[in-house]
Amino acid sequence: MKRVLTIAGSDSGGGAGIQADLKTFCAFGVYGMSAITAITAQNTQEVRVVYPLPPQVVAQQIEAVVSDIGVDAVKTGMLHNAAIIRIVAEQIKAWQIEKVVVDPVMVAKSGALLLEREAIETLRGELFPVTFLVTPNLEEAALLVGAPIRNVEEMERAARLIHEMGPRYVLVKGGHLAEEKELVDVLFDGKGFHYCKGERIATKNTHGTGCTYSAALCALLALGKTVEEAFPVAHEYMNVVITHALPLGHGFGPTNHLAPLFLRLGLAPLSGGKGW
Repeated sequence: MKRVLTIAGSDSGGGAGIQADLKTFCAFGVYGMSAITAITAQNTQEVRVVYPLPPQVVAQQIEAVVSDIGVDAVKTGMLHNAAIIRIVAEQIKAWQIEKVVVDPVMVAKSGALLLEREAIETLRGELFPVTFLVTPNLEEAALLVGAPIRNVEEMERAARLIHEMGPRYVLVKGGHLAEEKELVDVLFDGKGFHYCKGERIATKNTHGTGCTYSAALCALLALGKTVEEAFPVAHEYMNVVITHALPLGHGFGPTNHLAPLFLRLGLAPLSGGKGW
């Protein structure tokens, strides 16, 4: 079985962070492990507090997993501050991990800042050079390149600029394009562009979509897919889990990470344990 490690924050609401990653890994049939970078108190409405762990504790978690179980691919989520970013980059280099997917988590769905602003330069300068694939949404890409992104052409420009920071592949997600019925995700491989298009799904329950998307890509890379092969598969997976998103809480509910498995069994995705 392929082994995948998520280095990210804990979401007490279960919809994002390591909780979303581990559910996604299960959906793709890979063995998921975690190194927690921060503990949050959050739900579908708000992030109440973020408590970052000491960088050495993050490093010790990574060392414990990689030295014993090993990893076939790694993804990062919320890293929160420069010290944690720096030590994660050091660990990636020390263990010579090639398949690294970076979801540059900066802002929560509720608007809470999840990455300290002064840490953005550390992300660009120290983590991106050891990154295989980076997956910013429009807000994150705009912060990284210092310019607004309002259309596909500007997404392509941002992808080129981010690629110059070191990642081998850049996937700019278009879900936040205002008033666009057809959504476009743009993948840049350093030479040319690849696109995945889809209709906007009418739901507010999209908490954790960035975490889920990057986790799906990471799992597929661990399974031996190329980025170009993984891109449309992960995109289709996202369509399914968002279509069957869970109306939980009073804010932005979570996606339904296991919906594809229930559908294959001929069960309603909201039926839960009734299928056992």
